[in-house]
Amino acid sequence: VLVSCILQNYNGTKEVKSAWLIAFVPAKVDADQSAYTEMTVADAREANTGAKVKVSGIVAQITYADGMIPNGIYLVDETNSILVHDRDLAQRVKIGNQITILAEKTWWILDSEQANAKKFGYKGSCQLENAVLLESDERTDKGFDHSWVPSSSIMTLLDIPVSANVTTSIYRVNALVKKVEGKGFVNYYFYDLDGTTGSYAYSQCGGEDFAWLDEFDGKICTVYLSLINCKTTATDCFYRLQPVQVLDEGFAMTDLAIAEYAACYPGASQFQTSYSGDPMQELITSVSSQLLGFENATLSYHSNDTSIVRFEERDGKIYLRGLQPGTVEISITASYGDYNFFQLLPITITQAEVTDFGSVADAIASAAGSTVTIKGIVGPSVVNQPGFYLIDETGVIPVAMGEDLMETLQIGQQIIISGIRDYRNPKGSDKCIGQTYIKDPAILVNNYGTHDYATNSFITGVSLADFYDLDAKEDHSTEVYIMTGKVEFVETGFYTSLKFTDGTTTVNIYCANAGQYSFLEAFRDQEITIELAACNWNSKSYYTGCVLAVYTENGKVLNQLNFG
Repeated sequence: VLVSCILQNYNGTKEVKSAWLIAFVPAKVDADQSAYTEMTVADAREANTGAKVKVSGIVAQITYADGMIPNGIYLVDETNSILVHDRDLAQRVKIGNQITILAEKTWWILDSEQANAKKFGYKGSCQLENAVLLESDERTDKGFDHSWVPSSSIMTLLDIPVSANVTTSIYRVNALVKKVEGKGFVNYYFYDLDGTTGSYAYSQCGGEDFAWLDEFDGKICTVYLSLINCKTTATDCFYRLQPVQVLDEGFAMTDLAIAEYAACYPGASQFQTSYSGDPMQELITSVSSQLLGFENATLSYHSNDTSIVRFEERDGKIYLRGLQPGTVEISITASYGDYNFFQLLPITITQAEVTDFGSVADAIASAAGSTVTIKGIVGPSVVNQPGFYLIDETGVIPVAMGEDLMETLQIGQQIIISGIRDYRNPKGSDKCIGQTYIKDPAILVNNYGTHDYATNSFITGVSLADFYDLDAKEDHSTEVYIMTGKVEFVETGFYTSLKFTDGTTTVNIYCANAGQYSFLEAFRDQEITIELAACNWNSKSYYTGCVLAVYTENGKVLNQLNFG
C-alpha cells in the first residue's frame, strides 16, 4: 500500500495517524519463471507485444506521476535502455540499483490518441509492464553503462520517423537546458545548439519531477536523453523528452566546430529538399551566436548545375533561384578562423502545372468530407494548433497543417493545396455545426512571393454584441470581422486569458494561454482595430475569436504564431 499520513510518536511508539490510501497493489509472488525468456534489454525492445521477458540492468532514472508518485523506471544494461512502467516496482527501487525483473513487453499510447497515432504510423512508447522484482543489490553508487549510448543531436532525434523503434532508448546530446515557469507549473525544455530546435520534458507532475534540472538552467550540457513517447494530434505526431542524466562539462566549441555549426544549422536550415518553382529566396552570408560565443562565421554557396539552381547576387545580397526542373547538389561552405566546413545538400526543382482548382468560396460550399483543390494566399496563423488561414478574393478558410509542412511556408506566399473540406467536432445541427476547415492538406504548388491577402470578404459594420450572438447552428467559422476595441489581459493564479471588449460586450480570444498572442502585448490597454475570425474549434458558441492582425499607422501586425 501507499498512503499519505501523519507520523507521530505516542509514548515512545511510532504510529501512523490520519492515513489516506493512495494506491494498493497486490503482491506479485510465486511467478512461474519458466514462462519468461531471459534476454538483454536490446532484445526485449524487439520482442513481440505480450512477450514475457526476464531482464537485468541498472535503474538509471525514475519517472513520476500523480503528485510525485514513482510510476516507472529506466532500466539500462550494456546493450540498450527501456522504460519499465510499473508503480509497484518504481516504489521499491532506487537509482543505481542493479536489478533483475520479470515483465511483459508492450507499446503504450494514450487511448484518446490511438487513431491519430495509427495515421502517422506511431506504434507507441516501447515499454515493459507487469513487472516482478526478483533481485536487487540495493546499491545506489553505480552508474549505468554509457558505452553503447550513441551520440546525436536534438535536431537529428526530432527528425527520426515516429514509426521507428527508438522511444525509451537513450542518446547522448549537447543541449541547452531551459526552465520556463508557468502559472502553477514549470516546463523544462531541451534545445539544440541553435537555441530554438527542441521539445519539452514529459511531466505528469507539473514539472516538480524535473526540479533536479534547475542547476543546469541556461547551460549547454551533456545530456543523456530519451524520446519517452509521442504526442499525437490530428495534424502532428512529435516526440516528448525524458532526461536520464545531465552533466555540466563546461561546454565550449572549437573553431572547426563553429564552422560546422554555421553550415549545418543556420546554413542548411534555409533550404528545402524540393521547390515547386523559383523561390527567389534571400540567403544569409554571415552567422553569429551569442549563445555559442562567436561572431561572423561566413557562408558561401555553390551549385553543381547552374542551369537548374543558381545563386544570384543582387544589391550585395545572395538569392536562391530555381530556373528549370531537375535535381542538383549544392554545397554550403562555412568559414571561421582557419577552418572551412562543407555541407552538401540535394535540391529538386519541380514546375507542376495545376489548372483544375477552385476558390476558397467553392471549398466552403463543398460537402463535408469532399476533396477540394484551392488556390490562395497563405494568411495569418490559426491558434492552438499548427495551421493558417488560406485567403483569396472570395473568402477565408482555416487549414490544419502539420509542423513539417508549415516549415515550408511563409505568410504571403501563393499556393495551391489539395485537402479534405470538413467540420471539426460537429455535434449535430440541433446544437452546433462545428468548425469548417481543411484537413490532411497537401501542397501541390508554391508560387512563393510576398502577396498581401485580400480583405474583400471581411465583414465590417457589425457590433461585438452581434458577434457574440452568432448562432452556433449556422456556419460562421469562415467569417472574419474588422472591429475596434481593447484587448484585456486577465490574470489568474494559473494562467492569463485574453479578451476583446468594446466597453459593453466582451468576447474571449481563442488560445491556450496568452503567450500564444505575445504580439498583442504591444497593444495592451490601447483602442485598436483588429481582424477577428469567428472560430468554433471546441464546438460550443461563437463567443471566441482568433485575431489575424492588428491595424497600425505603419500597416498591419500579423499573427505569425505558427511561422518561423
